[in-house]
Amino acid sequence: MVTRFRVRTNRPTECLNLHVSSISPLPKSYSVAFNDPNWKNVMSDEYNAILKNNTWTLVPRPTDVNIVHCMWLFCHKFLADGTLSHYKACLVMNGSTRVEGIDVDETFRPVVKLGTIWTVLSLALSRHLSVYQLNVKNAFLHGDLVEIVYMHQPPRFQDPTHPDHVCLLHRSVYGLKQAPRAWFQRLATYITRVGFSHSRCDLSLFIYKHGTNTAYLLLYVDDIVLTAEILLQQIIASLHQEFSMTDLCSLNFFRHLSYT
Repeated sequence: MVTRFRVRTNRPTECLNLHVSSISPLPKSYSVAFNDPNWKNVMSDEYNAILKNNTWTLVPRPTDVNIVHCMWLFCHKFLADGTLSHYKACLVMNGSTRVEGIDVDETFRPVVKLGTIWTVLSLALSRHLSVYQLNVKNAFLHGDLVEIVYMHQPPRFQDPTHPDHVCLLHRSVYGLKQAPRAWFQRLATYITRVGFSHSRCDLSLFIYKHGTNTAYLLLYVDDIVLTAEILLQQIIASLHQEFSMTDLCSLNFFRHLSYT
């Protein structure tokens, strides 16, 4: 049962287990990464997820247009006790090759206010509502692009039948300045279609009312905080149908707020 929440508390310090010799080190080149099964597998998983999301179409390289480069970034994800959770490979756009006004236009997106979070959690506490946290997998890849952006094929994943083709982007990729804005619009469009409405005080707060039941949804980048009573599981199921998500279960920590 929720009893209290505290402000500006810090997460426990993560102590990395440096004695684990079986961990593959961060690769210094794509060749090294591709020759290591751990990194090669996560690169393939990321690439396949991008293709499944219809992120781009391969087209003949146009003339007199800017073609943006992309690259792979690698990292280890550790658990709180310092043991390895998983390997992570992320395909990102090289920002130094973008051109303002051509590859980048509108980039603004709302950011949920700390006061809004405080208010919603206070309401949940006073009404004894469940508070649930979810994380959207590859959130920025869900955003639809308005601008026309061309990108080189990912290193080590060029199509052998069309090696000189380029990617015409339909959806955002990490590193694209308008990716956060495109993702926010994608999420907002969906949840307003299923009955939520924007708060007048904070665009990152969405409210759903059905009879005497009310649900509140907070969005911060790719993290969603949802509080409701009867409607909770129904809304979670609806979100899972539209987006690939990870359930983080009951809320414990969100934007400097510890909720216990």
